[in-house]
Amino acid sequence: METTAAHREYSEEKVLFLALELSNSKWKLGSTVGVCRKPREQTIAAGDLGALHEEVSRAKRRFGLEPSARVVSCYEAGRDGFWLDRHLRHAGIENIVVDPSSIEVNRRSRRAKTDRLDVGKLLRQLMRWWSGEPKVWGVARIPSVEAEDQRQLHRELEALKRERTRYTNRMTSLLVTQGVRLKVSKGFLARLSAVQLWDNSPVPVGLRTRLEREYVRWTLVQEQIAELEKQRRSALRTARDRGAQTARRLSRLRGIGENYAWLASMEAFAWRQFDNRRQVGGMAGLTPTPYSSGQIQRDQGIGKDGNRRLRAATVEIAWGWLRFQPDSELSKWFQERYGPGSRRSRRVGIVALARKLLIALWRYLETGVVPAGAVLKT
Repeated sequence: METTAAHREYSEEKVLFLALELSNSKWKLGSTVGVCRKPREQTIAAGDLGALHEEVSRAKRRFGLEPSARVVSCYEAGRDGFWLDRHLRHAGIENIVVDPSSIEVNRRSRRAKTDRLDVGKLLRQLMRWWSGEPKVWGVARIPSVEAEDQRQLHRELEALKRERTRYTNRMTSLLVTQGVRLKVSKGFLARLSAVQLWDNSPVPVGLRTRLEREYVRWTLVQEQIAELEKQRRSALRTARDRGAQTARRLSRLRGIGENYAWLASMEAFAWRQFDNRRQVGGMAGLTPTPYSSGQIQRDQGIGKDGNRRLRAATVEIAWGWLRFQPDSELSKWFQERYGPGSRRSRRVGIVALARKLLIALWRYLETGVVPAGAVLKT
C-alpha cells in the first residue's frame, strides 16, 4: 500500500475511504469515495465490530461500489492500541494508524473541535495520503503481537518502581510530620516499634497502624519487582528469541546494563527495521527541530515525538557512557565540544551524545562493529 503503484490504482478503481474517530463510548465513522462526494457519517457503539462491518457494507451500497471493493481506513493511535488495526487487516481492510501529533490543525487560538470535525479531517487527509502525499502525516509502525507482548515485563517493572516510590515517599512524609526520619527498607516495622517522639512518647496508634498497612503494600510491590527482575535475568541468559538475543548483544558493551539493554531491545531494535540514522533518531524523538524564517533562525530543541521511554533511558545511559567508556570517540567528542562549557552547555550536549550513541548502538547491532574506541565487558 505504500508503493507508488498502489497510489496509481486510485485513479483506476473506486476505493472506499473510511476514517474512524475512536472514543471510550462511541466510534464516529466517516466514509467517501472521493473529494467531490459528500461523506457519509455514522456513529456506532465503541468496540461493536459487527456494526462497523455493517456500516462499511452500507457505505459501499450508498456510493455504488461492489461488495468486494477496496477499503482503505485510518484511525489515530491512542488508548485502543493496535488490536483494531489487526482486526481490520484480517478482514481485508487496508488500515493505517496515524500519529495524532502529526495531524495538521488550525492555528487559531480558539479552534473548533468535535468528533464530526475530526473524522472529516482524518478522511480528507487519508485521501491526500493515498493519492501520493506521504508527508501529510506520520504513520505508526505496528509491532507484532509477540513483540508487543514482550514489552509488558519492563513496562510493568517501570510501573511497580513508581508505585514503590509513592509508598516510600508517603511513609517518609507521614513520619516527618511527627519529627521522625526513618528509612523505609527491610525491617522497617521493627525499627518503627522502637521510635520515640520528641517527648519520648511512642508513635500514635492510628499513625502506626496506617504505616503498617502501607509497609505491607510496599513489601508486596518489592517482592513483585524482585520476581520480575529474576525473570528478566533468566531470559537474558537462556531465551533464544530475537529480543533476548539483541539485549544480550547490547549488554556486552561496558556501561550498558540489563535494564537499558532489555528496554532498547524490546521497544525498538528487536522488531523495527531502520533504513538510516535519521529514522533511528526520529524513533526516539531525539532529532532537532529547526526554525528558519526570513532573518529568524533558531533551534527549538529535540522533537520529543518518539518513544519517550527509550529517549529518557538513552539520555541517562549517555552519562554512564562518559564514565565507563572515557576512551571512546563519542566520549572524546563530548569532552572536546561541551566539557569546557557551562553546566547548561553539558546538559544540552548530553542530548546530542544520546542521539549519536543510539545511532552507534544501531550500527553495532546491524553490522557487529563496536563503536569506535569502546570496549566490551571482560
